[in-house]
Amino acid sequence: MEVRIPLNHFDSEEATILEIQAAMDKGEITSRELVMHYMYRIAEYDQNGPMIYSVMEINPDAIFLAEALDKERNVTGARSPLHGIPVLLKGNIETNDKMRTNAGALALQYHVSAQDAFLVQQLRQAGAILLGKANLTEWANGMSSTMWAGYSGVGGQTKNPYGDHFPGGSSTGSAASVAANLTTVAVGTETSASILSPSVNQAIVGIKPTVGLISRSGVIPWSYSQDTAGPMARNVTDASILLSALAGKDERDPATWRMEQSNLDYTAFLDENGLSNATIGVFRNAASNHFRDSGEYDGRLFNDAVAELRACGATVVEDIDIPTLHKEWTYNKMQCEFKHATENYLQSLPAHLPVHTLDELIEWNEQHADQALKYGQDKLKSRAQLNNALKSPQYLLESITDLYDAQHSGIDYALKKYHLDAILFPAYVGADISAKAGYPSIAVPAGFQSNGRPFGITFAGTAFSEPTLIRIAYAFEQKTKHRRMPELKY
Repeated sequence: MEVRIPLNHFDSEEATILEIQAAMDKGEITSRELVMHYMYRIAEYDQNGPMIYSVMEINPDAIFLAEALDKERNVTGARSPLHGIPVLLKGNIETNDKMRTNAGALALQYHVSAQDAFLVQQLRQAGAILLGKANLTEWANGMSSTMWAGYSGVGGQTKNPYGDHFPGGSSTGSAASVAANLTTVAVGTETSASILSPSVNQAIVGIKPTVGLISRSGVIPWSYSQDTAGPMARNVTDASILLSALAGKDERDPATWRMEQSNLDYTAFLDENGLSNATIGVFRNAASNHFRDSGEYDGRLFNDAVAELRACGATVVEDIDIPTLHKEWTYNKMQCEFKHATENYLQSLPAHLPVHTLDELIEWNEQHADQALKYGQDKLKSRAQLNNALKSPQYLLESITDLYDAQHSGIDYALKKYHLDAILFPAYVGADISAKAGYPSIAVPAGFQSNGRPFGITFAGTAFSEPTLIRIAYAFEQKTKHRRMPELKY
């Protein structure tokens, strides 16, 4: 069946949010048409043709919401730059509507949340349209050590739209939907590399913000100390607009209470000359274990990126030292937090659902092994053995050691020693240390390898340095224009 959704000759494929808003104000396109356009592309490319499997579920009210927001625009004007803009949410973010929140797990496939996540409330207030839920690595990669990135029992295997390449994880569906133009923007979550990894592997922009910039309330938890949601977009402008809407103080999340400014407009830092007075430290001493896949690093493209920074007027400090980046982290802290957080979440679920403890989840999976255990569940089993997770001396010592080593002896050490505005990493090499510090990073496209595989770089900084990172990333993006669409074939 051939169905085409005309957009009055408006090219929506790579248009920014601001360009879409301008077209809507001129009457060239409506939110309703935009939603239908994306639904058509999801049907054609995500669930058919190349079968990307980035979208787990479409919001059945999306068209109605779009029509209401179109009417509101005509009567009272747009609420914000996100008014009428479709947004996909990673499948571990709660919504109080007809969509399900299950983290990709079959045991929770029918779970409908009783409340919106705080960040969802923010999006609704901004006038965004919740288009659907994106696929992810099941339990945000908390299920199995052999599970392929982007796979879940509910959503199947998300593919990289650029070909047979590693898709990154665990916010894989959020990244792929943006990269393949199945939505305008998406929201991912990260504990360590889950936004940055799929972003650099799929030629999009991903912001992993400071822990506490975006509320964690209503996001299925993994690690209390490292979890954060973040924007994923095709350009720095859209990522900044989405970040502005997502950020905010939440009385239910103490991590947000230390935020100095809760209503910051991050588009104010989109400066084409943002590199002219910037000092960037280049980290080159990456080890193979810093990459999830062997083909993620490209020395030629990384050197090109460094040269482009210099061409933009940045002061580049080569071969900086970050003493603790090569530390062998024990990860006991994260395992303890996963056990406690997952148990708390499961116990809060409605009585009609089949699992309410980690042991019950493991047992349910074993009883439905043909569908639920394609890759096993060794991670779940090992964490289920932990007792008094947050009382363990190991947990307590590692919690404070991680912060000290990642902040004082890590990111902050390098920034102060070399007088840097930001640190440049190839791909997402700095993801772990930035995650343990709770510090922000932004991934931007940096070209394509000879086999067509995307390559990206990451800028990292200290706590709440998002304005600086956005300014640097935007200037790099505008100078290089590395982003290009995948060639999807039906």
